[in-house]
Amino acid sequence: MRYITQIRLEGGALHEHIARLRWKEQEGNQVGEASRAELVQWLRAGGDARVQTWPRDVKVAVIEARPPYLRTKANGVLTDNLLELPRF
Repeated sequence: MRYITQIRLEGGALHEHIARLRWKEQEGNQVGEASRAELVQWLRAGGDARVQTWPRDVKVAVIEARPPYLRTKANGVLTDNLLELPRF
């Protein structure tokens, strides 16, 4: 499982979108960085990404659009936990 720790936004005012994400593995302390498209592909292949929140982690889901994008789902409700993460 990967925990998303930071995001990079691109685009102008009112058109910002997540372009890159930094993550850390739950086991082994491995860290990395991926584009949104790379993380979408990894999730579609069976990967599991989450955002650490209190009281529990929330799962990152692929939203099928053109282009696909990422959102979190807490208790089955789409939320914006990714946009609350620190920027890099």
